[in-house]
Amino acid sequence: MKFYKNLKFFDLRLFRKVLRFVEPYRKTYHLVLVTAILLSVVSTATPYLLKVTIDNYIVPKDYSGMVLFLSFLLMTLILEVVFQFLFVFYANWLGQKVVQDIRLELFQKLMNFKISYYDQSAVGRLVTRVVSDIETIVSIFSQGLFMIIADLLKMAVIIALMIVVSVELSAIVFLCFPLVIITTKWFQHVMKKAFEDVRREVGNINTFVQERISGMKIVQIFHREHLEQKKFEAINNHLKKAWLKTVWYNSFFFPITEIISSLTIGLLVWYGGLRVVFGDSITFGSIFLFIQLSQMLYRPLRQIADKFNTLQMGMVASERIFRILDDSQQLENDGLIEKSHIFGNIHLDNVSFSYVPGEKVLKGINISIHQGETIAIVGPTGAGKSTIINLISRFYERQKGKITIDGIDIQDYQLDNLRKHIAIVLQDVFLFAGSLKENITLFDDSISDDLVVSAAKKIGVDKFIQNLPGQYEFDVKERGNMLSSGQRQLIAFLRAYIINPPILILDEATSSVDSYSEEIIQNAIGQITKNKTSIIIAHRLATIKNADRIVVLDKGEVIEMGNHSELIKNPNGYYSKFFNTQILDPSNQIDTLY
Repeated sequence: MKFYKNLKFFDLRLFRKVLRFVEPYRKTYHLVLVTAILLSVVSTATPYLLKVTIDNYIVPKDYSGMVLFLSFLLMTLILEVVFQFLFVFYANWLGQKVVQDIRLELFQKLMNFKISYYDQSAVGRLVTRVVSDIETIVSIFSQGLFMIIADLLKMAVIIALMIVVSVELSAIVFLCFPLVIITTKWFQHVMKKAFEDVRREVGNINTFVQERISGMKIVQIFHREHLEQKKFEAINNHLKKAWLKTVWYNSFFFPITEIISSLTIGLLVWYGGLRVVFGDSITFGSIFLFIQLSQMLYRPLRQIADKFNTLQMGMVASERIFRILDDSQQLENDGLIEKSHIFGNIHLDNVSFSYVPGEKVLKGINISIHQGETIAIVGPTGAGKSTIINLISRFYERQKGKITIDGIDIQDYQLDNLRKHIAIVLQDVFLFAGSLKENITLFDDSISDDLVVSAAKKIGVDKFIQNLPGQYEFDVKERGNMLSSGQRQLIAFLRAYIINPPILILDEATSSVDSYSEEIIQNAIGQITKNKTSIIIAHRLATIKNADRIVVLDKGEVIEMGNHSELIKNPNGYYSKFFNTQILDPSNQIDTLY
């Protein structure tokens, strides 16, 4: 991607976005910076105190002075430990706080995206963003930026001290310094690309595993275990190769820097030793100091390369996350109208809609649904039945025309308020891992146990629940896999009944139930739809025939409308032909329409 190709060592624009989440913890942020400065000074003071001790007290054999300076040295070591603790703890603390806030905002963003966003986004990649990519941002603070700042400060102090103590020995160190810098820059460049590959492959494997686990039944039904295993092996192999590339670069980089470091020490000992032998101003303490300082100078530089990779991964993860946070695919929620009660008069006026530009799914739909009326919408697959429901509930926005409830445009309602008055029972019922009661109430503690049991009895669902182990506390597991599709459908009806909205929508809600469950559901529908504006999309004629009106859709247009008795009288009508084909033809006794 262009972003990754053009990403520099540090993207200030991106970091400013991260800093927005640091703002509430400004004091901690400044504390970490101050401790980084103090740590660089104190850690450099330790070898200098050793130099003074060697030159002024050990070589002259001044025991009392040596003990005094060693006590100073002990104090600096204690201060270094304290500053190191403060730096590491609060840098990580800050990172975790920032990640917590980003994760909350990211999840809130995902909760309010248009459904069309999820139509185009792989679930595995979104999970990667919310979980592993977010955790990588912690490293910007704990192991990346602050560590690099601390190391750069330490290097600056070391270089200054070297020049003050001995320009000649400094020249030897600086002579080898460019080799380390060149090697480090090469390492940064190749590791940046390597980690981009790693993150891409991690996203690929997450997506693959998520999809296969969700669709395991299909995999096994069609005997694709071997093929899917081979695909996984290939993806897993790509991930392994991406990681091995980073291992190879690390294996190449660190031995080279160790060789350069050892070469520097050898030159310091050789040149410094000659100067000491010939009685020059260079002392044993200076040689010892420069050996330590050269290691302290090269070590941060080598580690900066490693920390740069950590920072780079954090910045790459940040860019991916902020791409979601900056996305504008949220439904506009600028409606101001909130009503405690609505009557449920719905009107669709010349409504058109396309999922794909240029391919209309709805073409100028006009439907009026009166308060308390039950209408059934029927038609072949792709006629636009579910699309009408999606538009009324504002899962998608109509592109032309107007939709009103009680004479008010649905876009003028506050979004939460609009959806509070609508309950939808879908064909594919989703249950969360947890108890049956939690799935009925959707974790709403204000709904009492007595209300749940009473509602279940009224619509005839209580009997099957009483036969479950634990009854209302029965754990349905992930996606409700411990229940049959018919049982899940019954729970969805009970869920809608308890909410008791003025508008009820049933989208193929009886398509996946057996004959026993259907009998219960037909009774439940009668209870649920009583005194409610109801829209029913169904294939089963037993559900359709009782509707006040039937709307027949084909290719995004209303082609017929009326009740069952009226529509069946027209022998050339769409509804009548299908009814006769499905019901009256002895060779085709199927109780479904379309």
